[in-house]
Amino acid sequence: MFDLDLWKEILSALKKNRMRSFMTAFGVFWGIFMLIIMSGAGKALENGVMDGIRAFASNSAFFWTERTSVPYKGFQRGRRWIYSNTDIEYIKANVSDIEYLSPRLFGPNANSGDNTIRGKKTGSFNIYGDYPEFFKIDPWTPLQGRLINEIDIMHSRKVVNIGERVVEVMFDEGEDPIGQYLKINGVYFQVVGVIKGETRVNIGGGRKPETIIMPFTTMQKTYNFGDDVHFFSVTSKPGVPVSSLETRLKELLKKRHSIAPDDLQAVGSFNIEVEWKKYMGLFNGIQILTWIVGIGTLMAGVIGVSNIMLVIIKERTQEIGIQRAIGATPGKVILHIVAESVFLTVIAGYIGLALGVGILELLNMALEANAGNADDIFFRQPEVSFQMAVGALSVLVISGIFAGLIPARRAVSIKPIDALRDE
Repeated sequence: MFDLDLWKEILSALKKNRMRSFMTAFGVFWGIFMLIIMSGAGKALENGVMDGIRAFASNSAFFWTERTSVPYKGFQRGRRWIYSNTDIEYIKANVSDIEYLSPRLFGPNANSGDNTIRGKKTGSFNIYGDYPEFFKIDPWTPLQGRLINEIDIMHSRKVVNIGERVVEVMFDEGEDPIGQYLKINGVYFQVVGVIKGETRVNIGGGRKPETIIMPFTTMQKTYNFGDDVHFFSVTSKPGVPVSSLETRLKELLKKRHSIAPDDLQAVGSFNIEVEWKKYMGLFNGIQILTWIVGIGTLMAGVIGVSNIMLVIIKERTQEIGIQRAIGATPGKVILHIVAESVFLTVIAGYIGLALGVGILELLNMALEANAGNADDIFFRQPEVSFQMAVGALSVLVISGIFAGLIPARRAVSIKPIDALRDE
């Protein structure tokens, strides 16, 4: 492989038919290029989606109520029911595998018309009543001030945390919102924190920057919700699958509210553990599909190389006969042809790899330049791993060997005397 004359012969052979060499190499180039681009795009989609949910508690489950679908204990199907404060206390007292439990109330949403006033400014935002434990499940970062705490809950304080968009709409540029008051559905609340969601998951819908969160107890008392609970979320203790906790809670709630055990509709729920596995399965499937398509395209190029090498062998039959006649061994002939095939595939593949990585890097720079709209981007950091790059080059080398091996065996199967007689 380090014979200088060998490489001079290879380069000379490729230069004689430059267009044919280029078209042969292009198939390999395109295969590896598409493999890199598709893999990078799939990884970017994975990064974008997973970054949006990565900080969310993966051991969490969420519960709400639906109409019953099965008659039970004298109750007709279609019965409406709702959680209450006593349900939350009952669950805390009887289920030991819960780490965090947080009830939630839903107020007006951003589509319900203006619900917030400050002087001459008005806005329409998503209003929630929460416990501090909810920040352990769906993390928020305080940009200014603080998060709602247990003292706010205990004393039902009229305080709120607000999202970035609320600040933009309700306050002048450069104005400090901390300590200021907002009139929300006719009641004044003091702003104690400006917060930003660490994930793009928003239980209840709407955009997180357009969110106002107040203490759960304050919302119950201020807006006459009684002891209603619209929704609650839990996380399981370490080592306890949240799926099993979800099942146990649904059974407990059905029994407590006289709902048929086989009613699959009455207790609405979902858990992040299952959703996380779905996402991981989806992205693993995308990567597998990428490799299948990419390697299929690459193999088409390699087959093209093999076919062209057969044509080259046919054209150089006399030359091979002369080499054999003056003492070239079959191994020497095979080495020459295989080296030419590997050289062609590796150079073309390397160019495709480099160009693909370069385009992904340019795309990444463009995405970073628009990082200000990151909350709306589900396509981040397109990249390929070093292991994948090495794997792709390894596939190229192996493919190049096989692409040259078949024509090489064809070449050495011809007797030298027959090769010399070839016209």
